[in-house]
Amino acid sequence: MEHLALDPTDLALLAQLQGDASLSNLDLAKKVHISPATCLRRVKRLRDSGVIEREVALLSPERLSAALGHGLEAVVEVSLDRQGSEAQETFEQRVVQDQAVQQCYRVSPGPDFILIVYARDMPDYLALAQRLFTSDANVRNVKAFFSVKRAKFRPHIPLPKRG
Repeated sequence: MEHLALDPTDLALLAQLQGDASLSNLDLAKKVHISPATCLRRVKRLRDSGVIEREVALLSPERLSAALGHGLEAVVEVSLDRQGSEAQETFEQRVVQDQAVQQCYRVSPGPDFILIVYARDMPDYLALAQRLFTSDANVRNVKAFFSVKRAKFRPHIPLPKRG
C-alpha cells in the first residue's frame, strides 16, 4: 500500500467531509480557505488514493420507524470452534455478504468476531441467526445484545487540527 502524505489542508478537507460530505465544492473550498480548483483537485486525489473510501447518506432510524417499524439492532459476539486463519476467513467472507450485517470486526481477546446486525423484527433476527450461526458447524458460541437506545453514532476518525 502506497503511503500518501497528508498536509494540514488535506486534513481540513477530510474533517469537513466527515461532518458533511454533501457540501458543494465551492462551499467546501470556502470552509477550508482554498480556491475551488485546488479543492476539487485535492478531493479527487483523496478519493483516487482510497483515503476517502466512499460517501454515504446516514439514515435516522428514529425518523424511519414510522414507515418501516423500529427494527432490531444487535451487537453480536461470535466465538468459533476452530480459530485458524482459514476458518476465520471462511466465516468472515460468509457474514460480510449478508445484508443484515452492518459491521464486522475480528477482535482479540475474547470472542473472535463482533458483528453489528440489523433485523426488521425478532423473526427476522431468528432467521439471520439460523442463516449465519446455527447452520455453521464452526460457530461455538453466540451472544446477542439488543440495542434499546442509541446514545451516539458518529462514524468519524479524529484528525489533527489544521495548524
